[in-house]
Formats: sequence, structure tokens, C-alpha cells
Amino acid sequence: MTTQSHTFGWTYRLGRGASHAWRSYARKEHGAAIWLVEHGIPAGGTRAVVWMLRLLTVGGIAYLSFWLALLLGCLVAVAWSAGSSDDEQKAPELRDGIFGFGLYHRDGSRIDPYDPDDDG
Repeated sequence: MTTQSHTFGWTYRLGRGASHAWRSYARKEHGAAIWLVEHGIPAGGTRAVVWMLRLLTVGGIAYLSFWLALLLGCLVAVAWSAGSSDDEQKAPELRDGIFGFGLYHRDGSRIDPYDPDDDG
């Protein structure tokens, strides 16, 4: 019987890395709280300091995320406006113009070689 090897995708690895980072942060936070208590800060004050640091961290991440999202939005807007520019050459089109029905350039000149006076 063969064993199946399962390869995890990048989302699994990203979640696992986030989990490791969170546990590492929680261990360091706990160690910092113990250090503060050992240096004479009351437990309530330590808890307040820890929560302030958490809020500052979340606020910093939110601030960074806002500016990255704004930058991404501006890049998308620039790319969209560059893609829909009217300055580009329009393709010749079939239409009924001054010299009859035919292939006309965007400036109104007829492109195809048909001459209505040459009907014979």
C-alpha cells in the first residue's frame, strides 16, 4: 500500500506562519508582563500597559493597511484610466460617409480604394 503525500498550499503555510507569530507574540507579552510585575508595577497597571501596547500595534497595522489600500486603489485607477484613453488610434470602421458606404479612417477620409465614379 502506498502512502499519499499531502502537499499543503501557500494559504496553509501562511496561516501556520501567522499562528507561530501570534504564539511568539503572546509568549513575549507574557514575559514582559512578568518583568513589569517583578519591577514593582502593580498587576492592574501591567494589564493596562499590555492592552495599550496591543491597541498601538493594532492601530499601527490598521494605519499601514489603510495607506497600502489607498496606494493600491490609486494604482488601479491609473491603470484603468491609461487603458481607456481616447488618444489611442481607433480602428478603421465601415460606415456611410461622404463618398458612400465604405471603410473610413477616424478623421473622415475613406481608406478603401473604391471610387463610385469608376462604375464603368
